[in-house]
Amino acid sequence: MNALKDLTFLKTSQISTDPEILKDYGKDWTRYYTPNPIAVLFPQTTKEVQEIIFWARKNKIALVPSGGRTGLSGGAVAQNGEVVISLSKMNQILKFDELNLSISCQAGVITEALQDFATQNGYHFPVDFAARGSSQIGGNIATNVGGLNVIHYGLMRDWVLSLTVVTGQGEILNLNNGLIKNNTGYDLRQLFIGSEGTLGIITEATLKITPPPQKASIVILGLQDYMHIQNIFVQFRRHLTLFAFEMFTDKALDYVLKSHTHLKPPFQKNYPYYILAEVETANEHEEQELLAVYEDCFQSGFILDGVISQSQQQAEDFWKYRDFISESLSPMTPYKNDISVKISDIPNFIREIDIVLKKEYPHYEVVWFGHIGDGNLHINILKPPSLRTQEFVISCQRVDEILFSTIQKFQGSISAEHGVGLSKKPFLHFTKSKQEIQIMKEIKKVFDPDNILNPGKIFD
Repeated sequence: MNALKDLTFLKTSQISTDPEILKDYGKDWTRYYTPNPIAVLFPQTTKEVQEIIFWARKNKIALVPSGGRTGLSGGAVAQNGEVVISLSKMNQILKFDELNLSISCQAGVITEALQDFATQNGYHFPVDFAARGSSQIGGNIATNVGGLNVIHYGLMRDWVLSLTVVTGQGEILNLNNGLIKNNTGYDLRQLFIGSEGTLGIITEATLKITPPPQKASIVILGLQDYMHIQNIFVQFRRHLTLFAFEMFTDKALDYVLKSHTHLKPPFQKNYPYYILAEVETANEHEEQELLAVYEDCFQSGFILDGVISQSQQQAEDFWKYRDFISESLSPMTPYKNDISVKISDIPNFIREIDIVLKKEYPHYEVVWFGHIGDGNLHINILKPPSLRTQEFVISCQRVDEILFSTIQKFQGSISAEHGVGLSKKPFLHFTKSKQEIQIMKEIKKVFDPDNILNPGKIFD
């Protein structure tokens, strides 16, 4: 492409048209979109990102921002001849500020690297999820990730003090300057959090950190009936300090055990549903309180079996039952729905959706898991080996209409933490009103008047 010759402000090593690189950087974990970018650019500074946007505006070239590409909604897919901007070379931690309890970094820093840096300095960055080893901070912010500890620590949004962003006009915005209190009109920082790269490209961030948590224990519980999940959650939350409250089914656990043969089943018997809870046990009183709550749930018939971690290694192994689910399902090319409803609606919602899925997917295997503590459920429909991917996706999208109608009935969300992207775009109206969508489109025009930033994502 002739326009690539104008990228003289980048080094040759920062521009790639290698077919394998294009294929890799043009997709995310959805797997069922065909990547077709014309180039991948690797800026190293905010200024270079700005120059790329000026270049793209001049040449009318669409840009797709790329982080760790761990998203599950097609938000980082380049399938229409776009140029991908990878932030992977912008991976420096810039400043540790103990007085202000913050870390400043470039957008391409890996989540786990930031977590480790905080730990090495005696602090904790609590936004955590299974893709921590490959996801990047900029992508986490652009999709407002939730993860495993939302119940205690909140979403990514709650940990962002300030942002440096390059808009679709090429303007560099420094938003909030790391302030805790700043009551001066509209907080534009919040617009870019969760915007999926459609308003601007996040290049730097200042993030809050916190003192490390006290000692915690991991509890695995076996249940016969998902209707008891709510009762267990209420008891645990009322009497204990909860860091996480996760649910997964026997099918999910079975895939994990088959693909990670070094793991042993948590119990001698199998149960239809499992709860994993992370609970603070910093002293003897909290340990005794945990035992009392466990015993009460057992006596009430809410749980049939349970085990509490007795060592750090056992706690880490217990988390693997949950962490490894997505990885274990990946070979089956799952069609994923990442949805949320109010916690109080979860039992009735599961009952209604289970009826729909059994009726509409009689020959498909469906695997459930989710962050019950914040109302987030993940539904994974597994592709039969004999079925072509495109046929499979079309059949799943047809059923999405029914699924999302039920979500709308419960006033829930069609996307809890992976964004809208390409896969949820046709169904945005099930969560957002016409008025909201129109306002979102008008906001997009202000920051990206030429529609060059991640076009076709969220809405057309």
